[in-house]
Amino acid sequence: MVFMVLMFVMMYFLLIRPQRQRQKEVEKLVSGVKVGDHVIMNGGEHGLITSVKDKTVMVKIADNVKVEYERSAIGSVSKKSDIVEATTA
Repeated sequence: MVFMVLMFVMMYFLLIRPQRQRQKEVEKLVSGVKVGDHVIMNGGEHGLITSVKDKTVMVKIADNVKVEYERSAIGSVSKKSDIVEATTA
């Protein structure tokens, strides 16, 4: 019985807890996007956010091409200041 409890505790700290922390980081990232942020979508598309709504964002992926995505489709965000710092370095 002690072995089963020990296994559950190990599974919690090795699998469940890190996944919950990652999920909270992603939710914070997605809720904090704003116009002008450079984003990479889960499908691999790169673009700039042109407008933000409650559940969707409009992303400019090329000249005269804007696509509306669900917020949950955002894979990562690079703020404008990050891009400027990287190009000047």
